[in-house]
Amino acid sequence: MDPIVYGIPNCDTVKKARTWLADHGLNAVFHDFKKQGVPEAELNAWLTAVGWETLLNRKGTSWRKLEAAVQAGVTGSESAKQVMLVHASTIKRPVIAWPSGRVTVGFSPDQWPA
Repeated sequence: MDPIVYGIPNCDTVKKARTWLADHGLNAVFHDFKKQGVPEAELNAWLTAVGWETLLNRKGTSWRKLEAAVQAGVTGSESAKQVMLVHASTIKRPVIAWPSGRVTVGFSPDQWPA
């Protein structure tokens, strides 16, 4: 089974992750949020695994472009989930689902199996 990389193809961090994985002989499957959407079942699993504070990228441009009322409405896992389902670009990228069942968020090769 191969790792699954979730993200957006033009994201520099996703590109770095995909390159690193390929360079280390890992044939990752890519799931494009823009074309395939955010899979709700997986989003629920990610929220359980890493928490909404890690998964929601509140430093990015997509978050800053949201209305202040939407931002202020994010107070926990469920409200964060609703924003991420509608605005996939607010999810910190990449999310990687490893064959072991582990989930990582962001470009963290020091935490990845090589």
